[in-house]
Amino acid sequence: MAGRLENLLGRAQEEADRETARRATLVDSAIRTLETEAGGIAALSAALRDRLGGALIAAIEAIGGSQGRLIVTGLGKSGHIARKMAATFASTGTPAFFVHPSEASHGDLGMITPEDVVLALSWSGETAELKNLIDYAKRFRIKLIAITAHAESTLGKAADIALVLPQAREACPHNLAPTTSSLMQLALGDALAISLLESRGFSERDFHILHPGGRLGAMLKFVRDVMRTGEAMPLCSSRQLMSEAIIEMSAKGLGCVGIVDDGGKLIGIVTDGDVRRHMKPTLMETPVGDVMTRAPKQCRPDQLVSEIIEALNSHKITAMFVVEGTQPVGVVHLHDLLRVGAI
Repeated sequence: MAGRLENLLGRAQEEADRETARRATLVDSAIRTLETEAGGIAALSAALRDRLGGALIAAIEAIGGSQGRLIVTGLGKSGHIARKMAATFASTGTPAFFVHPSEASHGDLGMITPEDVVLALSWSGETAELKNLIDYAKRFRIKLIAITAHAESTLGKAADIALVLPQAREACPHNLAPTTSSLMQLALGDALAISLLESRGFSERDFHILHPGGRLGAMLKFVRDVMRTGEAMPLCSSRQLMSEAIIEMSAKGLGCVGIVDDGGKLIGIVTDGDVRRHMKPTLMETPVGDVMTRAPKQCRPDQLVSEIIEALNSHKITAMFVVEGTQPVGVVHLHDLLRVGAI
């Protein structure tokens, strides 16, 4: 009986060891993939510091100086990357859209004007479906930028500007499936888009215009879009007593009350924390001015919500009064930011 039990335990241990080894192999494979792709990005960075840098500058100047749009095209995996590139350019201030090379040959060439710039992706540079689009660009003198790994390819030779990617091994163990190459194309597209963004001074407010939805859109709202105003603002006069301030604070439910002078200027704030720190039998009869925190943190209606989130976090507070000049016009609370999906 003991021997049989030992055999069972031995087989169970062997099975556990095999499973552990299988899991380790999967993780090792994933790490090799990332390391191989990281090597491709490193090679791309090195190329940009060398000969590729000049071509990148020329491409940025061509796209930035265009009076039209950026037309991004490619087939297969390069086509998927081209679609993402077009979306990134468009969302960062460079008007762009994707044109499928096969559809271009069946009427979509009419979408491209002489003022546009064409950015064509093909690792080999010999994608047959790009031929009609290349010919069209040459016929109407449309600036053609190529992203390819082969400068002497059909696409590379036809391009006005060739961004020639360095050779790199695919993460695929057979060196076949586009992996490293696709990532390098995508990274170069991001580099172009961000360089253009920075060169034209594309700001957070510009992002707000182009990204009205989702969390990013919420963070790029203005304070005036989320602040509480009018009767929703907890305010007290500096002449009032703490009993009245606490009633106002409780009624508005924000854990604070703004204190204004006779001219309506915001001069202080009383928070739940202030009440706790000054707790004593005579607190209710104490003048507000003896308890309030002077020169409270404040913001403007035209500031971005993202700025207010940073300010609330850095000062470890949950609410901030919104002021125009010296007059409080609103209050923004952490709960308001949660409500609009900014955090």
